[in-house]
Amino acid sequence: MSDAGLSSVGNAARLLKAFLSREKEIGVSELARRLGLGKSTVHRLLTTLLQEGLVEKTAGGGYRLGLTMFELGQVVQSHMDLHGAVGPVLASLREETHEGCQVGVLDGHEVVYIDRLESSQTLRLFNETGRRVPVHTTSSGKVLLTHLPDDELERVLAAAAPLAQMTPRSITDPAELRAELARVRARGWAEAVEEREVGVASIAAPVRDATGHVVAAISIGAPAARMGAQQRRRLAEVVVEAGEAASRRLGWSPETRHLREG
Repeated sequence: MSDAGLSSVGNAARLLKAFLSREKEIGVSELARRLGLGKSTVHRLLTTLLQEGLVEKTAGGGYRLGLTMFELGQVVQSHMDLHGAVGPVLASLREETHEGCQVGVLDGHEVVYIDRLESSQTLRLFNETGRRVPVHTTSSGKVLLTHLPDDELERVLAAAAPLAQMTPRSITDPAELRAELARVRARGWAEAVEEREVGVASIAAPVRDATGHVVAAISIGAPAARMGAQQRRRLAEVVVEAGEAASRRLGWSPETRHLREG
């Protein structure tokens, strides 16, 4: 991006922050004065932000934050709620399994890990918080895909196409992936064995909000040598229980499960 482009982005950010004053609306002249910019520059910025839904024009001719800003704020709030809800659950999960555990959310066709605790074992994995990974290669991604509406699932798969082959065991055929998602839905948890990284296995379960929507996936990851088929089945029960515990902390109740899964 050019220096001019970076300057425009910076000015747009400063303009949006001007609304932190909580006034009902602010006019072009006042924004220009506060930002130390020309009216024509402020008007150009507002026109762009208006097109993106980040601001809206009021009946009085001023501007206020738009609906998109509210929606972005809700996303931030949900992630903050997730941090608070899953923190104690992650600690308990690591204590019980002694493996690294994390919480991932869907962002486009990638999984972003927003919380993570490292394994207490000597041989451990090092995956940093905030890391993005292809959604189809992880147990967390499979859980998140499984609970998308059909039309949204198709959009995500289209955006991810062609499905990247990270290892020889990565699922790259959309039909095969859909079959895998059906298995995940049937048993309530997902696994990925050497699909993103050779020698690594993971297990994930859904985390629901108060309405029953799946908003995240909680998972454990470990060297595949420590997670054979029998061990994965045993650990899956623990991870599912952790997912339900985190969900209850977000206001979900098992009694409402049929409303989302029926």
